[in-house]
Amino acid sequence: MSGQNQTVISEFILLGLPIEPEQQDLFYALFLAMYATSVLGNFIIIVLIQLDSHLHTPMYLFLSNLSFSDLCFSSVTMPKLLQNMQSHDHSIPYAGCLTQMYFFLFFGDLESFLLVAMAYDRYVAICFPLHYTTMMNPQLCLSLVALSWVLTTFHAMLHTLLMARLCFCADNVIPHYFCDMSVLLKLACSDARVNELVMFIVGGPILVIPFLLIITSYVRIISSILKVPSSRGIRKAFSTCGSHLSVVSLFYGTLIGIYLCPSADNSTIKETVMAMMYTVVTPMLNPFIYSLRNRDMKGAMGRVFGKIKILSFL
Repeated sequence: MSGQNQTVISEFILLGLPIEPEQQDLFYALFLAMYATSVLGNFIIIVLIQLDSHLHTPMYLFLSNLSFSDLCFSSVTMPKLLQNMQSHDHSIPYAGCLTQMYFFLFFGDLESFLLVAMAYDRYVAICFPLHYTTMMNPQLCLSLVALSWVLTTFHAMLHTLLMARLCFCADNVIPHYFCDMSVLLKLACSDARVNELVMFIVGGPILVIPFLLIITSYVRIISSILKVPSSRGIRKAFSTCGSHLSVVSLFYGTLIGIYLCPSADNSTIKETVMAMMYTVVTPMLNPFIYSLRNRDMKGAMGRVFGKIKILSFL
C-alpha cells in the first residue's frame, strides 16, 4: 500500500455486543449486576484472608492473588463495555486500546499461573500430607507468586510492544467489546507475521503448559487416592480440590472453546459470548465457589463478621 493512501488512525471503534436496541437497558442492568457482584465478592475474599489469621496459609495466599487477578481482569473490559452501552460514542483511543490489551493479557495469564500454583499446593497437600509444611514453605510460596507476576509482565509487554510496531489504516472497527489481540492483528495493514509467530511460539505454551501441569497434578492426586481407597479419603480429597477444580473447568473450558475448538464459520458472536464467560462470568462465580464449598472461608466469614458485630455494640 502506498504511503499516500494510508491514513494512520488515532482511535478504534468497539462494536460491542450484538444486542438489539430495545434490549440494551436489560443487558446493561444484568452486566452491571454481574460486574458489581464480581468486584464485591473478590474484594470480600481478599479482606477475609487478610483479616483472619486462620487463612494465612499457602492455599489462601494463592487465592487472595487469584481474587485480586479476577477483580482486575473483569475491570479491564467491563467498565468500557458498560460505558459504551449507555453512550453513542464507542471509540477508544489507540493508546487506550493497547493499554487494555496489555492488562487483559497480564491478568488473564496471571490467573492461569496462579491456578497452576494452587494445583501444586493441592497435590502436595494430598500426596505428601506429612511433608506439606516443609514443602510448601513461605519462601517457595512467595517465589511462585512472584514468578507468576514476572512471567505475565514479560508476556503481556512482549505482545503489546510488538502490536505497537504495526500500522493501522482506514479500517478501525473492532467487532468485539474489547481490544482483542487476534482481532487487532486482522486490522493491521502492515506485516504481522512476526506477531503471529510470537503468538504461536510464546502464547501457545503460555496457555497449554499451565493446563497440562494442572492435569498432571490431578492425575497424580487421583492416582494417590486410588492407592488407598476409602470413602473418607475420597470425601476429603474432593472437599480439598473441588473448589479449585471447578474454577479450572470454568476458566480453561471457555478458553479451549475459543482457541482450540473454533467454530466452522469463525462466528464472531460465539467468540464474543465465550469471551464474556471467562472475562465476566468466571470472575463472578469464583467467590461463590470458594465461599460456598469451602469450610475455612465459611468459618472466616463467621469470625470476621462476628467481630464486626461485637465492635458495633461497644
